[in-house]
Amino acid sequence: MRKIKIQRNNISIRMIIIISFIILMLATVGLVGYIVFSKWLSSADEVITEIAENMDIEIYNQIDRFLNVPLHINEVNQGLIENGIIDIYNEIEREMFFVGVLKTHSGEAVYSFSYGTEAGEYYGARRNDKNIIEIMRNNADTDGNSWYYSVTDDMTAGELVVEAGKFDPRTRAWYKAAKESQKPVFSPIYKHFVMDDLTVSAAIPIYNKGGELQGVLGSHITLSRIDNYLKEIVKSKNAVALIIEKNSGELIANSLGLANFKKLGEGTIKRLNIDELDNQAIIQAYKNYNSTEDNSLGIENEDDRLYINLKEYHKEGLDWLVITAVPESLLKSDIVNNMKLTLLLTILALILSIVMYLKLTNRFLRPIDNLIDTTEKFSQGDLSHRATIIRNDEIGRISISFNKMADTIVMLINNLETKVKERTVELEETNNALKENKDQLQLILDSTAEAIYGIDINANCTFCNASCLKMLGYKHQDELIGKNMHLQIHHSCKDGTSIPIDECKIYQAFIVGKGTHVDDEVFWRADGTSFNVEYYSYPQYKDGEIIGAVVTFMDNTERKRNEEHINYLSYHDSLTDLYNRMFFEDELKRLDTKQSLPISIIFGDINGLKLTNDIFGHVAGDALLKKSTEILKKVCGEKGIAARVGGDEFAILLPNTEASEAEKIIDMIKNELSKEQIVAIKCSMSLGYDTKTRANQKIERTMENAEAGMYKEKMLNRKTISSHMINTIIETLHNKNLREKRHSITVSGICHDIGKAMKMPETEVRKLKEAGFLHDIGKIVLDEDILNKEGALTEEGKIEMQQHPIIGYRILNLFDDTLDLAEGVLNHHENWDGSGYPKGLKGEEIPKLARVIRVAETYDAMTNKLKKNPMDKKEALLEIKNKSGIIFDPEIVDIFLDLML
Repeated sequence: MRKIKIQRNNISIRMIIIISFIILMLATVGLVGYIVFSKWLSSADEVITEIAENMDIEIYNQIDRFLNVPLHINEVNQGLIENGIIDIYNEIEREMFFVGVLKTHSGEAVYSFSYGTEAGEYYGARRNDKNIIEIMRNNADTDGNSWYYSVTDDMTAGELVVEAGKFDPRTRAWYKAAKESQKPVFSPIYKHFVMDDLTVSAAIPIYNKGGELQGVLGSHITLSRIDNYLKEIVKSKNAVALIIEKNSGELIANSLGLANFKKLGEGTIKRLNIDELDNQAIIQAYKNYNSTEDNSLGIENEDDRLYINLKEYHKEGLDWLVITAVPESLLKSDIVNNMKLTLLLTILALILSIVMYLKLTNRFLRPIDNLIDTTEKFSQGDLSHRATIIRNDEIGRISISFNKMADTIVMLINNLETKVKERTVELEETNNALKENKDQLQLILDSTAEAIYGIDINANCTFCNASCLKMLGYKHQDELIGKNMHLQIHHSCKDGTSIPIDECKIYQAFIVGKGTHVDDEVFWRADGTSFNVEYYSYPQYKDGEIIGAVVTFMDNTERKRNEEHINYLSYHDSLTDLYNRMFFEDELKRLDTKQSLPISIIFGDINGLKLTNDIFGHVAGDALLKKSTEILKKVCGEKGIAARVGGDEFAILLPNTEASEAEKIIDMIKNELSKEQIVAIKCSMSLGYDTKTRANQKIERTMENAEAGMYKEKMLNRKTISSHMINTIIETLHNKNLREKRHSITVSGICHDIGKAMKMPETEVRKLKEAGFLHDIGKIVLDEDILNKEGALTEEGKIEMQQHPIIGYRILNLFDDTLDLAEGVLNHHENWDGSGYPKGLKGEEIPKLARVIRVAETYDAMTNKLKKNPMDKKEALLEIKNKSGIIFDPEIVDIFLDLML
């Protein structure tokens, strides 16, 4: 019995020591916790200040990215306009340019991209209130009004959709700002003239090569998106952020959901000022900053304390102030609550420990021996042994709990295999869910048009989508996963030059922790071929550390090809494929050296291009230009530089070429041209030349002399050229139809005889004879099916046939020698009673020349032997007599009948 008591006393002492240690430990933990929370509380000011500063930086960077978009657009496209690569006065080229730029930046806040000139013209493209792109025009054709057109599939103007009022870009703030600063600049903030939004414009002046201002290029953005940026940044911190103009205090953007301006009617607004905010702490911080430039301070505001940070934002034309306010309650409320809870738990633990200590020392601990004995046997493997319940106190309940635990363990051991199977099923279900989520993510990635892949910090591929595999020419992800993507697809430049991995811009993205954008490199396909690529690379973070990068890319071969085509067109004429005037003038300056002497310049002008375009259409005119170009290339070869410098003007630059050689080249060109004919126009060109033989001669004077020589030849040979053209046209007509030739000769003779019988002056008789010969020259444009048709024409054929007097008039009206014949030819199908065409003239309204031709050509048409079933002369004369006063002039009919009888 004594031994048992000693054991119990030992146990009691041990329990007391343990309990005392627990009490001491809990007290220590409580004290330490209190000290830690106190120190944490004291450092809260620094933490909140740091949060405010980080928010400022995040807002600053977001604004910078937002405003860099229009600046980038302007800088990229400035050179295209200044260097003449984009011709602002080429309507189609201009509209495709502006629409293309706006479409390229469809995801940005740029709503308008435009160009205003010093002449007050205004061109560009905008997004309307439905986010649909429209083309803008404002010039002399619109009388200074802004007109907006829909955009067709080929990115040119369609239907006119809006006729806005008068608009002069030179009066706009953005235009004035760029003109005054003479460099890229942002305009003052203004209200959008259509949308309810504040707007700012990035503007850049455009100069010609002489340094003269041509106009201003502007990218215009709305500012409401900045409100959303601010709300997104501060929402998780219960903070406030706003951006104001530093000097005026007027709001630009805010996270409070307030409108930054008020509408006053008639398109005017009133900007909201910081002094009008319902937040005295922010107003006080702004005033304090203006007087002390203190950019970080804490101010009491109602029932909280605000930590306010102010940071300036500057760009050319912009002087903004970013203000953030973080409430102290963001951090301190959690700290104070945790500290109170810790203190309360510590006190409770201390009290509980004391009570337990007192009770345990005053209770009889005998049941513990039995419990210890049972637990030892149980631990040794006797799973059937159970504790004896002596009394229903704490130890008794522990014994009961032990017995229940022992029963549970035995049951669990017996059912372990079942549980393992159940857990295995659960694990499989979990794994299936994970796989489904992974497959869903892969499906999303594979649905994007952009190619996407990820790499780890060693540049090894971690994932890729279907577009990536397709563009790179791989069939399965396994061909890329785990491979070094730099060595796989980005190892070399297009020319085969190796790219070290430390110079790889993709790899640099996670080395420096900053995203990158590249559009002038290539990726290599699985088959060893390369393609032009535009890619973005951004670092990938996990728990604040960079674990790799995500790369998105697109094949931009087509865009590169378009850029090369634009560059080609900037120096070539698109129709003839010759060099254009800009290239010729550049070469003229480049070759104006002593080493190139003597320098000869040939200047040429195609004869009859206007006639060809007006009479036979621009397809024929283009053919004439192309044929002339072909001959210039053939004759010049590698000797000189041939260029189309105007509509029908060409120039040839011949370095190291004597005047005599230039004359030979001119003779060869004329000889080759004389062999060619387009439709009914024989190819010819008026040519002049001059040669610079001394270094002190101005090359511009040589060019002027060559042009003057060309005009001199054109004037001297004007009549010869005109005569050749008329003869070529009428010969071509007669070669097409022998009946027309016979008709022209007969009508000419009859007209001559009528003129003689009417006792007209000899000059009028000659004119009448010539008009009779040329009266049907307009038939040159008719199809041979109509020209050779026997019998009645179809309605469509009649309409075409009735055009030939008009065509004849237009042909004859182009030459001085036939100008006085044109009216007679135009009206030779008019009838005395007004039933003729093309004007429906009647009586003496019809020129006498036309009235004579009407009788002569009708008579020959009825009696022409080459016609099927011609009338005999008596029958024809009777028909003419019967139509006297109806179709024919009675006086001329009488003279004609007397003459014929």
